[in-house]
Amino acid sequence: MSNELSEVSTVNDTSREKTIVKTSIIGIIANVFLAAFKAVIGLMTHSIAIVLDAVNNISDAGSSFITIIGTKLAGREPDKKHPFGYGRIEYLSAMIISVIVLYAGVTSFIESVKKIISPQTPEYSIASLVIVGVAVVVKIVLGRYVKSVGTKVNSDSLINSGEDATLDSIISASTLVAAVIFMIFGLSLEAWLGAIISLVIIKSGFEMLKDTISQILGERSDSDLSKSIKQTVTEFEGVEGAYDLVLNNYGPDAWNGSVHIEVPDTYSADQLDRLIREIQMKVYSQHQVILTAIGVYSINTKDDEAKAIEQKVRDIVFSHEHVLQMHGFYLTRETNNIRFDVVVSFDAPNRRDTYKQIIEDVQKAFPDYQLQITLDTDFSEE
Repeated sequence: MSNELSEVSTVNDTSREKTIVKTSIIGIIANVFLAAFKAVIGLMTHSIAIVLDAVNNISDAGSSFITIIGTKLAGREPDKKHPFGYGRIEYLSAMIISVIVLYAGVTSFIESVKKIISPQTPEYSIASLVIVGVAVVVKIVLGRYVKSVGTKVNSDSLINSGEDATLDSIISASTLVAAVIFMIFGLSLEAWLGAIISLVIIKSGFEMLKDTISQILGERSDSDLSKSIKQTVTEFEGVEGAYDLVLNNYGPDAWNGSVHIEVPDTYSADQLDRLIREIQMKVYSQHQVILTAIGVYSINTKDDEAKAIEQKVRDIVFSHEHVLQMHGFYLTRETNNIRFDVVVSFDAPNRRDTYKQIIEDVQKAFPDYQLQITLDTDFSEE
């Protein structure tokens, strides 16, 4: 079943890859042309701000090139060494782009400080300012386009490139304002302006880098996605609950996971097999998540007293603060065994102490039963 879902996923990945590569190529072409124009204007007018702006465009073109390489590498087929694929390479390419943005900000700041210490009078012309103005418009449009596509295909590399392009448009616009002020009032502010803008770029680079490193380390899944998956699973007839959902991210839009379901203890192996396969297909079609494993909790349906005992146990468990869930309850008469899982919030001062207290209280209420209580974790806990 998982192989069938993987084949469908591969088709979607191919379409996504083409979109990212196409957008990146557009970015490279636009930035190379902008860099060439700005470099000529900057050298002609002796404007350090415009020259640095041109260097920024070259770094943007490099970022787009890195995005293409990262996307191509991430699209490689899974193999023996990496059976879950290479999707996480995209996070590495996004991190490299973040470092480039950070480096560009630091470099710009150093050059701006040098010009503050040793100022050089710029020589602006109307023609040069018109070209810079056109560049501002181009970068705004390019930034919005790249970021929107990045959001659509869930590409952090494109999103970072789009944000960088937007920052560049602000730099160009500020340079334009500084030039107008100089032409009207004879006051040169571009070095100071460059220093301020450089600090903004450095801050943006740090934030991009922090977010990307967090993704590489592994973040919890989106709570809305977890809730919607559980809702889809519990819509199936006979499924009384969905718990222990674990989602593992192997790149943008590449999710594998597992879940436990509660079903009546009268279900046959054939019924369970059919139910599990149907759940896998529906979850993938609606959420693009491959459930590689679905565990089963049985529910007492032939013992009315077991239901009453479950309610008493539930009251005891939820009398403790920070308890989020209790699930998987089952009572076995033959062995006098009670088993269930309990989820204690990470907000609890000591989850282990709460767990031990629950065991003591339940054992005290039901001394004749052997207990199998598992301290569980809700990985989508907000």
